[in-house]
Amino acid sequence: MGRLKQLKPTVGSLAPRLGRMTDEHGHSRALEPWRKWYSLAAWSRLRVEVLVRDGFECQACHHIDPTGRQLVADHVQPHRGDPARFWAPSNIQTLCKPCHDGAKQREERAGWQGRGASKL
Repeated sequence: MGRLKQLKPTVGSLAPRLGRMTDEHGHSRALEPWRKWYSLAAWSRLRVEVLVRDGFECQACHHIDPTGRQLVADHVQPHRGDPARFWAPSNIQTLCKPCHDGAKQREERAGWQGRGASKL
């Protein structure tokens, strides 16, 4: 019986198929240090404080979720790494996930800098 020939590895020659996570300006999202703020216990406490303040009610569509599972603590004005804006309770509103992921995100991508959920 003959010997098997050693196969050359082909994985290293494949072109990468997944791109890096970047924003619309080409900046890497993984390198933004403020992203870690969302995993801090202080953020969790602030989120609950805002949900209680707003009565677990979406400020855009007025949907009430007593469990808070479908509610997002949303920054009214994007903080873009500014700690004062990130941690200010007055800059945070309660939105339900559909309002946050839909109308609010479209407005932010379009460059809307207004204040308040009434513009949604």
